[in-house]
Order: sequence, then structure tokens, then C-alpha cells
Amino acid sequence: MDLAFVKLSVRNIHDYPKPGINFKDVSSAYRDSEIFHFISTSIADNYLNLGITKVLGIESRGFILGGSLADRLGAGFVPIRKSGKLPAAVFSQSFDLEYGSDTLEIHQDALSSDDVVLIHDDILATGGTMGAAISLVRRFGISNIYVNAFIELDFLGGKESLDPAVPVWSLIHF
Repeated sequence: MDLAFVKLSVRNIHDYPKPGINFKDVSSAYRDSEIFHFISTSIADNYLNLGITKVLGIESRGFILGGSLADRLGAGFVPIRKSGKLPAAVFSQSFDLEYGSDTLEIHQDALSSDDVVLIHDDILATGGTMGAAISLVRRFGISNIYVNAFIELDFLGGKESLDPAVPVWSLIHF
């Protein structure tokens, strides 16, 4: 198993969710147990010695690897959800996507200022979603934040739009 094989396992869906978008479907990689194990282990290994206390998974595909990463890192898991899905008091952050806009929320009691946070999502595209997640985490006064994506779409420049003080690492690049 290597990164080239994993990259080939990601399916392209043309014109989804709207014409002109070439959607990277990670479910084709996740359905194979050996590939899923390799992805999860490879990402977790990159963060093993950083003292991560919470992994934040962004709805919804960020939940899949996010839970696995939390388990492998001995950290708690915190969901970042779309608006209206969390039952207790929340912080909210609106943002623009490459094909629309959205709002993310996190419970106000989900983190403390001494947490070391890994924010995970399946894909880093334009950076809108990750940027909103970073803004939510900053509301807790947290200084140790890391960002991870299984896939980074380099041609969209999302990494460059994020806070340069936050380290970003992605397993696969397109």
C-alpha cells in the first residue's frame, strides 16, 4: 500500500454537485478496509507526538476519519456541525464555499483553552470550511491548533487562505 494506490482509489464525479465541479468522492477509498486503515494510520502517525487532546471532525465526511484519528491519538472527538444540528448552546461561523455558503457550529462547552486541537475534514478545497472551523476554535482561546485533510486540492489554493500560524498537512494532493 502506498500513496499512489490510495490516490487512485478516490473516484471523480464530474458535474457534482453542480456543473463544472469535479467532485472527489472519498467513499470509494474508505470502503476498502486496507486503504481505510492505511489512510487513518498515515494521518495519525503525523500527529502522534504533538499532544493532541481533541480531534474536531467537520460535518459530515470529516466525522469518518475524525473518529478514527481521535481513537488512534488517544484524544476526544468533537463534531463541528452545520447550523441547527447541535442541541446545546453553540458558537456559529458563516463562510463561503466554492459553490455556495454555509454555517458551522460547535458546542460552547466542547473545548477549553488548554486543549491541543486537530481539525480534520476529508477535503481542503478553497479553505472556507477550514477557515470557519479555525475561527470557531479561536473563540475558546486555544493557541495549539493543527489542520488536516485527507485530500488537498492544491489548484484551489485553500491552504493559502488559512491563518499562516496554523500548520496544515494533507495526506494526498491533487
